[in-house]
Amino acid sequence: MTDQRTDLPKELPKELHGVFPYLVPPTAPDGSIKTDVLGRLCDDMIKAGVHGLTPLGSTGEFAYLGREQRAIVVKATVEATARRVPVIAGVASTSTADAVAQARAYQALGVDGILAILEAYFPVKDAQVEAYFRAIADAVDIPVVIYTNPNFQRSDLTLDVIARLAEHPRIQYIKDASNNTGRLLSIINRCGDKMRVFAASAHIPAAVMLIGGVGWMAGPACIVPRESVKLYDLCKAGRWDEAIALQRKLWRVNEVFARFNLAACIKAGLEMQGYAVGDPIAPQTPLTAEERQIVEDVLGGLG
Repeated sequence: MTDQRTDLPKELPKELHGVFPYLVPPTAPDGSIKTDVLGRLCDDMIKAGVHGLTPLGSTGEFAYLGREQRAIVVKATVEATARRVPVIAGVASTSTADAVAQARAYQALGVDGILAILEAYFPVKDAQVEAYFRAIADAVDIPVVIYTNPNFQRSDLTLDVIARLAEHPRIQYIKDASNNTGRLLSIINRCGDKMRVFAASAHIPAAVMLIGGVGWMAGPACIVPRESVKLYDLCKAGRWDEAIALQRKLWRVNEVFARFNLAACIKAGLEMQGYAVGDPIAPQTPLTAEERQIVEDVLGGLG
């Protein structure tokens, strides 16, 4: 039935760019994935103009889902998206073998790329970090976005490792969630077009795109998709005065989400917008009534 649709692109973009919301996994109290809600969310994000979707990112609560739940989320996202935009699925593990297995499984489910995340229980050295990402990229034949967040991980990607990984034909993008924008410029200067940079919610997206970034991958884009796409369009058009004015408004969303649990904020915001995504997965807890009001006030101020 999907093949009969006339509104689908004949071919997805060859290069990733633009706004990629990190989808939350809608869950029922028993832990089951509410695929109908996820499907509606995907459809609405695409209608809002986003350029791709990322299940199992950090906002996607990958650390709290089991293997079967993750597969259900990826499968439901691929089916709902129906090749209208690229799906870049998160792969995360403390084990190289497990990460490789995830990447292969998600490619088999039809994803268009992999967001590779290294989870480290013990610190690992540069050579081990590099080998982990290379193993994932060697296991698939779709683009790989490498992800690093030194604020929460026990390992980081040094500039030397990033430069070496940029030589891999499938490792073409990085989402660096440090709050060091200068580091992003160093990556761009050192790697050029071999490693294109996506902004994270820890960065000011307009500033990242000004220095050469190709877009924004982040959870907050789930609740402000149209505004996020407009910001990207303004940046691409070089209309920087308008872009900065919009960025100032949108930064209030980043600020409030930095105060509280990210998944709890996104899920609360989506619930306010009519999506029954449920509570954040335990041991995370929902926002308090006072915290929800803060989120609601911020979202209301964007109108």
